[in-house]
Amino acid sequence: MSIHKKSKHEIGIMRQAGNIVALVHAAMKEAVKEGVTTQELDELAVKIIKENKADPTFLGYHGFPATICASVNEQVVHGFPSKDVILKNGDIISIDVGATYKGFVGDSAWTYPVGEISEDKKMLLKATEEALYAGLEYMKNGERLESVAGAIEDVANKYKLGIVRQYGGHGVGREMHEDPFVFNYRTQNKLILERGMVIAIEPMLNLGCDDVEVLEDGWTVVTKDKKASGHFEHTVHVTDDGPDILTKLL
Repeated sequence: MSIHKKSKHEIGIMRQAGNIVALVHAAMKEAVKEGVTTQELDELAVKIIKENKADPTFLGYHGFPATICASVNEQVVHGFPSKDVILKNGDIISIDVGATYKGFVGDSAWTYPVGEISEDKKMLLKATEEALYAGLEYMKNGERLESVAGAIEDVANKYKLGIVRQYGGHGVGREMHEDPFVFNYRTQNKLILERGMVIAIEPMLNLGCDDVEVLEDGWTVVTKDKKASGHFEHTVHVTDDGPDILTKLL
């Protein structure tokens, strides 16, 4: 495993990339409404990223056809935006987006309610966001990566939610996916976090079982029991004082 720790200068650029991603999410929060297509959300994301002199990280990544991953209800990750997918009251949508600025990547996902959602879905969103911040508490020099994973697992268990086990967090830098991989449950990982590491923490939790499958498009991941899934992610810089969230508004 080769983990590239970032210099102060590189962190500064990544903070700018993260700000652009945060601008997209701020716009998504306002734009996600009943009657909106996921294609319209993708077009809005492209506009914001380009206006800020960055490039959409996801577009063309291993052939991915869009700027955002738009995953509705039982879709966990990697859903394709489409003019045929029209959001309706009661849906939830996970929007994952990356922006590359001056050669460095910002990456963040958030799950949004469409109109009035069920109590189960409200709990799912609350719990998955709680799991993200529980994990972030351990993003500190000298802590173990296993503590991040364990904190996420503990929140999932508290709410009796399924944990997506095939996908997880990852290092971020010049590439969107760098070492280390971050499971959202304990795996006896021995890695000690060090200042300068930049890692995306991203719990994906399900209202039902852990199990997921990939649809025929080769990308879209759905829960096997077709129950809803939540996804929250921040790109975070490890410091002596704790987590430095890079994917937030400046």
